[in-house]
Amino acid sequence: QVMEGEPFYHFSHRGTRQRALSRHWGWHMRLTRDPQVLWFEQQTVKRRSKRGTGVVPTDPWFPKQWYMNNDVQPDLNILTAWSKGYTGLGVVLTVLDDGLEKDHPDLAANYDPLASYDFNSNDPDPQPRYSEDDKNWHGTRCAGEVAAVANNGICGAGVAYNAKIGGVRMLDGSIMDIVEAQALSLQPQHIHIYSASWGPEDDGRTVDGPGVLAAAAFHRGVVQGRGGLGSIFIWASGNGGINYDNCNCDGYTNSIYTVSVGSVLGDGQRPRYSESCPAILTTTYSSRTTSKVQIVTTDLHHSCTDKHTGTSASAPLAAGMVALALEANPTLTWRDLQHLIIRASKPAHLQAEDWAENGVGRRVSHYYGYGLLDAGLLVQAATTWTRTRPQEKCSVQAVQVPRDIGSRLTISMDASSCSGSIRSLEHVQVQLSLSYSRRGDLVVALSSPMGTTSTLVTVRPYDTSQDGYKDWTFMSTHFWDENPKGIWTLQLENRGDDQNTGQLTSFILHLHGTDEDMPARRSAATATDECLRRDEQGACQDCGSTMYIHHGSCLSYCPPRYYGRARSATPRDTARVCASCHPSCYTCQGASANNCTSCPSGHTLQGTSRTCLHP
Repeated sequence: QVMEGEPFYHFSHRGTRQRALSRHWGWHMRLTRDPQVLWFEQQTVKRRSKRGTGVVPTDPWFPKQWYMNNDVQPDLNILTAWSKGYTGLGVVLTVLDDGLEKDHPDLAANYDPLASYDFNSNDPDPQPRYSEDDKNWHGTRCAGEVAAVANNGICGAGVAYNAKIGGVRMLDGSIMDIVEAQALSLQPQHIHIYSASWGPEDDGRTVDGPGVLAAAAFHRGVVQGRGGLGSIFIWASGNGGINYDNCNCDGYTNSIYTVSVGSVLGDGQRPRYSESCPAILTTTYSSRTTSKVQIVTTDLHHSCTDKHTGTSASAPLAAGMVALALEANPTLTWRDLQHLIIRASKPAHLQAEDWAENGVGRRVSHYYGYGLLDAGLLVQAATTWTRTRPQEKCSVQAVQVPRDIGSRLTISMDASSCSGSIRSLEHVQVQLSLSYSRRGDLVVALSSPMGTTSTLVTVRPYDTSQDGYKDWTFMSTHFWDENPKGIWTLQLENRGDDQNTGQLTSFILHLHGTDEDMPARRSAATATDECLRRDEQGACQDCGSTMYIHHGSCLSYCPPRYYGRARSATPRDTARVCASCHPSCYTCQGASANNCTSCPSGHTLQGTSRTCLHP
């Protein structure tokens, strides 16, 4: 009996998913027909947020988390997503790596044993192997980026700090196809998101991808995982930039089932380790040149680090942002998420020479995909998204007889036979078989009927292989939402010695997409402006009663060093503003020196007086 003196009873039913929003049909009918049941209602989880607490976490290292605390412009806009109440609650992620320090004080509360396993020692415990050189820190660092606990006085905060996090220990031993397949298909009805930062050697001369079993695991994951909505696989694009590697020679990054994430430095420069290829969908920050502080996260032996870096630091940040989107809309399919990620990525200040506008007016780059991922845009777009129509695939075989490559070979083909089933493209794949005297000298590019050119593979100077490409599949995301109707052109070009020779024996164009006119959907970026009234200079004077006025624009939260309050004491004025904290505070609840809730880096908060002391 739930309520004292009232005949209300709470029954729990094993067969319904927690947080199920649909009625359980069988029980609904039985209770409806029972004459002794006067009233019943299936209970659902309701969104409630504490009033008065700030959006900015009070963790001691949050002031160092420059990529999410508004220190750089633009940052990943995580604070906006948090201000809307999304923190990853109910979402389960796992990091496929070298283990996870599950008893770390900043991870333990979010640790999920059901999302963890050790495939190197075949036991359920993912704890990393400690050694003299302590080299197995990678998984623990990646996990902290996603789900480090917030507001607990330890380290910083994860992007999805209320999500459940698991770890799979698989890289600390011999890696076989079956180990990869087992990791990728661990608990697919429990785990929502898999984050991985590994693949073939980034040496600039390898062409390799998943074996038969891992490939089957990816496919089974998107078809059956997450109740048929599809497992989400987030992948780091690779660290082979220094070896002129290209991520289209990596069959994990260029799988249509993985979201490939690129890297950028805080100032918008391209890191020297970053690889380029048209399979990259989006980008997050990975390190910074202007200060010693890189990515802040959990480290071995219950410690914290601010030195995490590399493409493998970018992918978990994206995984955490996807967790926020899944909390905002748990019914998104694996394809819906890729559509949303594209719409929530912005070229911003990311520097590259190859930014180009595709046929539907989106700017895209081989280094960054569609640009820097914005968590605020992502959750906003997720809440209003209507499911995409089913995925269609149409393949066109273009080469019947072998063709000599010479210095340049151009092959054109008409894809109009596909326009019946596909109106808007998603992934485009080019499956090639060719022989060549020096594989790395060959540049391969594909042009669409709408005039977009995507370089499938660039020169790789260290790739001296004479094996050519044997049934290798390249992938591009740059034609997304274009109409495939018309002439496609494949261009093979020798950028090396005149003596190079080879033959193209097979070319199949695989088009994936949907029969809906996707560009007709309004873009997430054209959200309505929240400002109700502006002054002559264009600064906002009124953001309504739910937003804050800050520097003349409307925000859903007050950034670090500011706190929210009513603009004036008159009840008629419902406007709220962000007012400055005392200069000694990092976050606060009022303007004086004893209203601090957290302190700048290196200062400590006095619990009783709520003041920040100099170290």
